[in-house]
Amino acid sequence: MARLTGATAIVRRTIMPRPLENPAMRRSQNRPGAMQFVVFGAGDFACNLYWQSVSLYLLFFYTDVLGVSVALGGALYMIGALWDGIADLLVGIAAQRPGVRYRRFIAWGAVPLGIAFVLLYSTPDLTGVWLAGVIGATQILFRTLYALVNVPYAAWTARISPDSRDRTMLAGVRMLFGTIAALVVTMGTPWIALRVTGDATSQAGFASAAIVYGVVGAGLLLALAFGAREALPAATSRAQAPLLTCLRLLLANRAFVTLNLAAMVAGLAAAVLTQSVLYYFKHVAGQPAQGPQTLALMAVAGAVAVPVWLLVTRWIGLRGVWFAAVGWGLLCLTLFGFAPRGTATIAVLALLQAAFTGFNLVFWSMLPNTVEYGEDRTGARVEALAFGVAALWQKIGLAAAAGGLGLFYRHIGYVAGATQSAATAAGIRDLMLYACSAGLVASALVMLGNPLKRGVHAALVEDLARRADV
Repeated sequence: MARLTGATAIVRRTIMPRPLENPAMRRSQNRPGAMQFVVFGAGDFACNLYWQSVSLYLLFFYTDVLGVSVALGGALYMIGALWDGIADLLVGIAAQRPGVRYRRFIAWGAVPLGIAFVLLYSTPDLTGVWLAGVIGATQILFRTLYALVNVPYAAWTARISPDSRDRTMLAGVRMLFGTIAALVVTMGTPWIALRVTGDATSQAGFASAAIVYGVVGAGLLLALAFGAREALPAATSRAQAPLLTCLRLLLANRAFVTLNLAAMVAGLAAAVLTQSVLYYFKHVAGQPAQGPQTLALMAVAGAVAVPVWLLVTRWIGLRGVWFAAVGWGLLCLTLFGFAPRGTATIAVLALLQAAFTGFNLVFWSMLPNTVEYGEDRTGARVEALAFGVAALWQKIGLAAAAGGLGLFYRHIGYVAGATQSAATAAGIRDLMLYACSAGLVASALVMLGNPLKRGVHAALVEDLARRADV
């Protein structure tokens, strides 16, 4: 291993006199059982009730229900996503403190988060600057509370088990719960709205669905907070490195940086495409009812893809799955470019969701592994802060997608609530095709630089355990 210098050496000498004193956690044979996977994975169902609704419906709700211009709606969404990233970072800093238990964040934030989510779709009858102000305020409130719950939840995966196999399985279980939540949101939102108000796109209908999701989500998060196990690493009882030192160590962690950059550009591509689905079927295909149906089918395809990708990881590893997902996604986008409008397009978009599922599975499986990668090279375990910074990068990508979407739609002449011109309809389709393709290619190029090839993480864990006994 290369000689330690600068901030790394300071960390090793001052706060970590031995590289790692945590043999119990590293070599424990008490691996999580099936019930622990289920309890923990259910937390992702709760989070995705909120997140999928915000990702798939909120911008459409602003523009085509509240009548906000697409440029303003995109800007407000972008501001909310940027603040979300900042909140993620702040929560990560708070959770990085010695001895902090992540369950406490979730227990305190579960109910307020559910209430804040309902407020997103309970906008009063206002116009102009007052409406924009209320939209901005409710987004800030919701995204702050979401960060308070979601960042500790994500960081918790590093404490469930140090075994990469368990983490991959846990990521798969979380993905299954998350995609089921996406299916519930895409099918349940118009279903609830129709039965409550008789209109699938009414403001009261969206608010009614939000109440249901808020109650269910809060209950599941409370069950997670009090039911999942949390093995507190012995290293957290020591003094931690200063914040700026931890940030420098993260930026020097090649596994962490390349994984997050690849995920950010792939996530940007996915966000542009999925947020355009409702607009595509309403204004390009001329079949608005097919929009929610397509999103629901995409969710089903994502759920089916999870066990398939889990199986593939056994053959080619996590990094190999990323490249396979890129290839599959580009093939689907090629078919999208030639597919006629209608059933063929719906099928292609559903198949494309399998690629996005592969990216998410790899990201959430590899992210906790980057913690040990950095720990092995520096002697400092930067855990919660790593997940906070990772969430910040994700939200920057989502903010760029929302802001870029709004600006591009304005550029092609999109007018909320109106019949769009042929040029505008063509622009919506071209954005979905070319922006998504570029994002997938860019993510593959970045992932080439990731050092966590197959078997590397297992060797790191063994090395850390051996050094702990020295």
